[in-house]
Amino acid sequence: MEKYIVKIKQIENVTHDVVRFVTEKPKDYTFTPGQATDIAINEKGLENKKNPYTFTCLPKDNYLEFTIKIYPSHEGLTNDLQYLKVNDELILHEVFGAIRYKGEGVFIAGGAGVTPFISIFRDLKAKKEMGNNILLLANKTKKDIILKEEFEQLLGSNFRNILSDEQTEEYDNGYITKDFIKENTDDRKKLFYLCGPPKMIEAVEKQLLDLKVDKKAIIKEEF
Repeated sequence: MEKYIVKIKQIENVTHDVVRFVTEKPKDYTFTPGQATDIAINEKGLENKKNPYTFTCLPKDNYLEFTIKIYPSHEGLTNDLQYLKVNDELILHEVFGAIRYKGEGVFIAGGAGVTPFISIFRDLKAKKEMGNNILLLANKTKKDIILKEEFEQLLGSNFRNILSDEQTEEYDNGYITKDFIKENTDDRKKLFYLCGPPKMIEAVEKQLLDLKVDKKAIIKEEF
């Protein structure tokens, strides 16, 4: 398995617990929007401690970008990442991932599960092919919404949010249910892209099947 060592060029907070890492880009390193790679920290004792993270930049960019949720309570890479500084090194591995754009549809994500869709939507915007894609995003609270302003600019009213732990006038409260999906989509939507925690994806897929969505039209990635 090929490995690539890259330096971190930039670190900035996106939300209270989501961080954007910009790194060098290895020569001839390519990916398709929506794909990911396993990442480890290039330090003794951490080099084999890896997790998958999605590229949130565009394939044509001369850098790599990862938008990562930090979990301080977890004993793992997502905790270690919060201590990194500019010029620290990461180890990248091969590119993989089931999610890639196959046509206009409904994108459904929970929390950090939205990250594969960031590069997809940015790529569609760059190509002027945004179309009528819809994003249904579930979070606990409003402050947890990743890149809220950018998604509003990209998708306008097709960016629909639901919050489980907070009630606001702006967004629905609860979880992504059959009724929520029906209210926020239409029969013309043929493809459904799903990404989020396994239990959520399992529940949403069941709801889509109950709504008579063709199983072949469901494209999913669990994290």
